[in-house]
Amino acid sequence: MPGTRKLGRTSDHRKAMLRAMVTYLLENGKIETTVTRAKEVRAMAEKMITIAKTNDLHSKRQVLAYVTKEDVVKKLFDDIAPKYMDTKGGYTRIIKIGPRRGDAAEMAIIELV
Repeated sequence: MPGTRKLGRTSDHRKAMLRAMVTYLLENGKIETTVTRAKEVRAMAEKMITIAKTNDLHSKRQVLAYVTKEDVVKKLFDDIAPKYMDTKGGYTRIIKIGPRRGDAAEMAIIELV
């Protein structure tokens, strides 16, 4: 279930951060972040892609309630979701890239497969 990690943030800050990161991931295809954040983003991004695969008004409204940019929602429904129609899951990949220089946090790249 998504949303089980607290990530050292208050609930509203955490929700806003994850919404922004999922939007950015769907917009650009990949982002660089910490491993724990990447795992949370993966859960929500895969949920959004799964919802978008049905492609009806209800699913568009559900995705618009979470994703912050309308043009990203259009890209999700027009380009990204049709690409994964025959796939049942595993739309993203997390690649660990080593520790961050400042605080040695484990970094990762999350990208759409």
